[in-house]
Amino acid sequence: MNWSGPVLCAFRIVLVAAFVAAVPLASVPRGEHASRPSRLSPDETGAILAHGPWPQPWVADPSNRASGNPDAIALGRRLFFDAGLSPSGRLSCSSCHRPERGWTDGRATGIGLAPGTRNTLALFDVRLHRRFGWTGSADSLWAQSIRPLIDPREMGSNAAHVQRHVGTHADLARAYQRVFARQAVAVDEEQAMVDTAKALAAYMETIDSARAAFDDLRDALAAGDEGAAARYPPAARRGLLLFIGKGGCNACHAGPAFSDGTLRDVGVRLALPPRPIAALLAGRYARSGPFSDAPAGGDATVALHGRDGHREGPGRLRVPSLRNLARTAPYLHNGRAATLTEAIRRHPGIGGGLAAGEIAELAAFLNTLSE
Repeated sequence: MNWSGPVLCAFRIVLVAAFVAAVPLASVPRGEHASRPSRLSPDETGAILAHGPWPQPWVADPSNRASGNPDAIALGRRLFFDAGLSPSGRLSCSSCHRPERGWTDGRATGIGLAPGTRNTLALFDVRLHRRFGWTGSADSLWAQSIRPLIDPREMGSNAAHVQRHVGTHADLARAYQRVFARQAVAVDEEQAMVDTAKALAAYMETIDSARAAFDDLRDALAAGDEGAAARYPPAARRGLLLFIGKGGCNACHAGPAFSDGTLRDVGVRLALPPRPIAALLAGRYARSGPFSDAPAGGDATVALHGRDGHREGPGRLRVPSLRNLARTAPYLHNGRAATLTEAIRRHPGIGGGLAAGEIAELAAFLNTLSE
């Protein structure tokens, strides 16, 4: 057997799970869950370890030549806060994705040039996504960045305006040339817009969630450190066991980012239907399209779209990450839940099956996923 790579990693998890099974997570106080054993089973330990490690290693986007380029990141940061990209001069990316509000806007649904119908998604850890937006309508961060630029309800811009803004402001024009080795005014307007979106994506790839209390628990379990594991709040511990057990939340909110990235049917009717995957992959801004920098046939992420979890449907939404939830209220795709406890109650998959105390404990756990 080849004891390397994924095989060795899986073997280590099994060993750690067996060892930690003998380590008490903490004594369970009397009350609703007093009969719950205080020690983790190997399966529970393995489920917890699967949500790490954190942070995840950096991997450049092969479809974006600007990904990871410091000059592109600097240009993208400036453009992100630049209302000049909108013809009105009033709206920038940061109008809806405000750093002080957890890279959201704090509203139930977004407002650009016109009111929107969806809650504004946070930008934490977007570099780990494989589909973007609530309905997975883009398969790269740079393609997703084009949509709000040209959507008449959002920034209401167009390729000609973006090219003119970037190409005729001397400092932006110089920065653009440093990144793309060409002048913005020397390429066609659509290419200039795509390049601008790739610089924006390069910046947004740097918006990462910091480590949270859960990560300390997870790493303590991985190390077999009983003392460090015992410092995790008792209510959050019980909520974590609900998350990986009775609630079954980790079936969709899986992995280190607490999202498997798929589209799931959550029993809602959407105001706008998802974009069919066939149309997405055939689009000009797809990872397999003419503006992608990925070698032909070399971008493995395209293969993801054939999986069941990536099929579109009238009630399917992309599974969002749960990291930094405490900073991104209100919740759900329509922003109708003002608090985490309300979001859990309203969730069609779990809310009705949990008692009030269990909902509070699950919320306590979710709060430990925030910085």
